[in-house]
Amino acid sequence: MTTQKYTNEAPMRIIITNQIKNLMHQFKIFFPLCKPRVTSLIVFTALIGMFLATPNMVPLPLLLATTIGIAFASGAAAAFNCLIEHKIDAVMARTRARPLPTGQVSSMETMIFATLLGLTGLTILYIYVNPLTMWLTLATFVGYAVIYTVFLKPATPMNIVIGGASGAMPPILGWAAMTNTVSPESLIMFLIIFAWTPPHFWALALYRREEYAKVGMPMLPVTHGEAFTLLHILLYTIILIVVSLMPYGLGMSGMIYLVSVIILDAIFLAYVITLYKKYSDDLAKRTFRYSIIYLTLLFAALLVDHYWLM
Repeated sequence: MTTQKYTNEAPMRIIITNQIKNLMHQFKIFFPLCKPRVTSLIVFTALIGMFLATPNMVPLPLLLATTIGIAFASGAAAAFNCLIEHKIDAVMARTRARPLPTGQVSSMETMIFATLLGLTGLTILYIYVNPLTMWLTLATFVGYAVIYTVFLKPATPMNIVIGGASGAMPPILGWAAMTNTVSPESLIMFLIIFAWTPPHFWALALYRREEYAKVGMPMLPVTHGEAFTLLHILLYTIILIVVSLMPYGLGMSGMIYLVSVIILDAIFLAYVITLYKKYSDDLAKRTFRYSIIYLTLLFAALLVDHYWLM
């Protein structure tokens, strides 16, 4: 009896182990479609919006539901973006290793995955957060996956300026999740990301301009040249600096944020001025990388400042 029992259990363990391995393999294939680095920054800024919306701690159930809902919706939008641009991705060096260009997944599989992921995220937000957050998230999804990707990106060199509104929405989503409203404070955080997006993305577009030109994408460095793009990076960085001081000027934050943002702004401006005076692809790459650090630390400073005196 004992021998038979162990004999029956062994194949079952093997089956379960193989199923787990298969699921892990499928996860590794589909996960890059969600652009995890971009999605993590979106979720991070949304959570900062949540925390800044209350003087106390965010309730754990609401925190989890908002995180999962926004992450799923953002991942779905990214997957749709990959689906729409898979032919372009196959040509560009930075994207040719994605699952669609390499044939690891099909277009139909990507469509099903993105649809299920997006619907799940929106349902979680509607049931466990509030309808306002769900509708705002849906609008953000449509703005990025459809308006930006399908219409703006291939049509105008100012695509990232207009389409940047979708990427700037996460703090508003977080604030709405907590308060069921859209407040001036959340709009200020929106403006910070909105102003940050052009210099951030154009730094990338500069050192990738040959790839964008190859696929016929009308990015600013392709249509108007290096000097024009560098001037606009400088101008938008100045706008960003002004906007980044608004939280302190309007009493939304205190000295911790002010000191932090002045340092962050000074470093960003130094990068941009140096890039403007003496361009190189290497410096453009470093400016792009710093822009990500800049936004992360700026929002972290807002959070630390918010809870410092609690």
